[in-house]
Amino acid sequence: MAANRVVLILGAGPRVGASVAEKFASNGYKVAVASRSGTGAKAANGFLSIKADFAKPDSIPGVFDAVKAEFNTSPSVVIYNAASLTPPPDKDSIFSIPVESVTSDLNINTISPYVAAQQAVSGWETLPKETKKTFIYTGNILNVGVIPVPLMLDLGMGKSASAYWLGLADTTYSARGYRFFYADERQKDGKSKGAELDGAAHADFFAQLADHEGNVPWHATFAKDKGYVQFK
Repeated sequence: MAANRVVLILGAGPRVGASVAEKFASNGYKVAVASRSGTGAKAANGFLSIKADFAKPDSIPGVFDAVKAEFNTSPSVVIYNAASLTPPPDKDSIFSIPVESVTSDLNINTISPYVAAQQAVSGWETLPKETKKTFIYTGNILNVGVIPVPLMLDLGMGKSASAYWLGLADTTYSARGYRFFYADERQKDGKSKGAELDGAAHADFFAQLADHEGNVPWHATFAKDKGYVQFK
């Protein structure tokens, strides 16, 4: 195992983010987690806690600077786990959502992860060639299907846009050994998991993706206890 491997998790919620952090720590990674409640210091578990506002894409480079300052290396694995949506004031009209809210949610769902990917690639160029480099975005089924609920507007817009640039990034950078994944947990019949995401299933699958195991494509649909499944 390469020494001093670092994972940066942007959006460290209590379910997926926390499970993924613990999994990577158990696999020997140094862990940095960025969230709105970040403290700027190491927590009792040894994780570096960084305060971040994903609605402000220009704040993302500072997160990477903090990781490099603490661990003296760039993260080889970057996981974007933040997401946002705004309920429409008129629950039956997508066009009742204020433009300012749509913009803020797109920053969180699409622009900030894009900036994070820029920073990741810049850092990867400084790492040893044999180190596996991986960017993982926590997605959902909204990039391939329209759920006819106005509440899903901002989330669906952001996930769909991000899926496109992630696929293009993986296609154009995979020859360098840089992998980009849109990870989407499904039920075993291929239906959406909705809000019933399984933290441990994400942790196991993300660890597999970070090791570049199984020839998984960029559109990485998976199910608990099965790993990658190519759903139609």
